[in-house]
Parts: sequence; structure tokens; C-alpha cells
Amino acid sequence: MQGVLTGFAVIAVVIGVGYVIGRRDYLGDNGQEVLTKLAFHVASPALLFTTLAGADLSEVLSTRLLVTAMSTAVAGGVFVAVGIGRRWGLGRTTIGALCSSYVNSGNLGIPIAVYVLGDASLVAPVLLFQQIMVTPIALTVLDLSGDGEQGPLWRRLLTPLRNPIAVGSLSGVAVSASGLRVPGPVLDTSQLIGGMSVPAVLMAFGISLCGSSLPGRGTDRAPVLLSVALKAVGQPLAAWALAVSVFGLHGAPLLDVVVTAALPAAQNLFTYASRYRVAETLARESVLLSTIAAVPVLGVVAAVLG
Repeated sequence: MQGVLTGFAVIAVVIGVGYVIGRRDYLGDNGQEVLTKLAFHVASPALLFTTLAGADLSEVLSTRLLVTAMSTAVAGGVFVAVGIGRRWGLGRTTIGALCSSYVNSGNLGIPIAVYVLGDASLVAPVLLFQQIMVTPIALTVLDLSGDGEQGPLWRRLLTPLRNPIAVGSLSGVAVSASGLRVPGPVLDTSQLIGGMSVPAVLMAFGISLCGSSLPGRGTDRAPVLLSVALKAVGQPLAAWALAVSVFGLHGAPLLDVVVTAALPAAQNLFTYASRYRVAETLARESVLLSTIAAVPVLGVVAAVLG
């Protein structure tokens, strides 16, 4: 439980700094937009490149990752089905599906993996899966659903290659798969720039909370509550059921996959929503509420399965 509280405390402090920046207007009217663009176009691609360039791609084929992938599909699929039925729109439904299933495996998953599971490397397969598979697919859908994405079919099919997040992820995977070693100066520079990613995302999120109403009460009430319920309860339950009934996991491996699934929605989802100017309120409120809900959920999971 100490690891859960430590991870959330770090995030809360940085978000609080962003909130103070917004309240004091230190960065002006466009502070949130500048931080979002910095994270999306520069810092996050650099962070993903350095992370994936040194990753062991063989971990992608682990049983635990299969459970994570399937539980992600279940939670996201439920939201997509409801979104189609309620006609929430392609962009809104895509962001909602991400908020329902895309876990915070980086800045929150790592400390929790260390303190609760005892091994930070356990979140690496999830990070790889989300950045190699989920993020490029989701951002491509958002690109193609926008009014500005027009032109011949070949240009639309190459959309992922023009997206900085996807380019950073795929470049890192290519380096790792080739066995090449990134030169020291290049790696150091990428790490330095990538270090801005998490603080920029969290502070932009904190700035966005200034003047906002209480979450779950506006026009996005239904999709927000659905995404939070799926993220906080639906995905962990799906992971537990799949791990036990399909893969026969128990003990530490079972705890690993359920804790991973119970992590809240990642703050960078708000960055994506802001970048494409779609469902920003849905992303902000879903991330906030799922982060709050994850504290008792992770505590229960650790107590029952630990």
C-alpha cells in the first residue's frame, strides 16, 4: 500500500504545481497549449525513443502481456460498443475507449511496480504494448477522423509515419530490433529532452483544472462515468477472470496482471485529446476520477491477492 500512496503522491504534487501555475497565470493564456505541444511533438517522442530503444522486445510475447492485451480489448471494446450505440462520434469514442483501458504504466506504474510488485521491469511489457500497438492505432484513428486530414489514400495510410508519438515509438523499436547501439551523445540528448515529458503532461493537466467544474456533472457525464467504471473496475475484473480461467495464473503472476490492469488512465491521454481538440473534458475528468478511484481499488487488490 505504501507504493500506491507514494506513486499517487508524486503525481498529485506535480499536478498541484500545474494548478498553481494556472491560477497565478505564470505562463499566460497559452501556457497549457504550449506544454501540451512540447510534450506531444518533442518530449514524449524523445522519451519513448530512449525507453523502447533499450527495451527487450521478447517481453512482448509474455503470457502476462496477453492478459493485459485481452483485458484492454474488453474494456475498450465495451466503451466502443456503447459509443456507437449512443452515437458519441468517432473522436469522442476513441478518447473514451483509451480512458477505459490505457493504463498509466509510466510515471505511476513504475513506482507502484517497485513498491507493490517488487520489480519495475514488470510494467515494461505493458509500456511496449501500449506504445507499439495501441497508441499508433488510436492516433491514426484520430488523425483520419479530423477535418484536416484529406488527400489521396496513400497519404492517409501513411498517417502514423507523420505522427511524432508514433515516430518516436517505432524508431525506438527499430533500434532495439536491429541490435544497434545509440551513440552516447544522441542518447544523452534524447534522455534530457524526454525528461520534460512527464512533468509537462502533469502540469498541463493541472492547469486545465483551473476554473473547471466538478467532474462527472456536465454533458460528458455518461461517457466519463462509463470510462471510469470500466477502467477502475471492469478492466481489473476482466484481467483477473482471463488470468485465472484462460491462462491458469495464480500467486505473484496473477497479482502482477491485476495490479497492472487496475492502474488509472494515463495523463498523456489528455495530451492527445488536447492535441486533436476532441473530448478534452472527457479525457480530463476520466483521468482525474480514475486516478482517485485507483487508490482504494489497488489497495483492495494488493490485500486480496498479495
